[in-house]
Amino acid sequence: MSAKAPGRAGRTAPLPPWMSQHTTTVPAGEPGALDPERRAALEEIDPWWCPSWPITWQRTHATARQWWLECDGQVDWADLPMETEFGYEQSGRWVRAQRAGFAQLDQEQQDLLAAIGIAADQEPAAARAAVAARPKVSRTDRFQQGSAALAQFVERERHASVRRPHNRGAARRSPHHWHRRRSDWP
Repeated sequence: MSAKAPGRAGRTAPLPPWMSQHTTTVPAGEPGALDPERRAALEEIDPWWCPSWPITWQRTHATARQWWLECDGQVDWADLPMETEFGYEQSGRWVRAQRAGFAQLDQEQQDLLAAIGIAADQEPAAARAAVAARPKVSRTDRFQQGSAALAQFVERERHASVRRPHNRGAARRSPHHWHRRRSDWP
């Protein structure tokens, strides 16, 4: 078990926070940094002993990988329900977030996810592309559209006072209005 890996060596709880606080590394060349030989030895044991991404991501990935291994690689990540939990981790939410934000992850993270069968979700990517392809409307353009609509309204109604209906009674009769007001009590 490495200090930066999942922290579950036969235990049912993650590493305590103090341990993860003591696993930070000092950049090479600065006082307190590891000798290159020691760093190479650690990376030989576990290449992900000190990743550049958050430890929570690494821990959740290790949990998802453990699940994937226990299922002999037969996990359908795309159909995983949001509320799925495995090993005290919210695996369903995490997998959905990784698939949706796949393009924003480091290449190494993408490789780790691809190794266990988690790929980018095409629907959010297509939705983001559609939003990006929409023409941008500036505030000035929106103001001009509103002014034109107001001018049309004034021409048609001969005033600029837009009346809004009072819907308090309608709200009481709404089937979605399930509670009764105190004034309605018998």
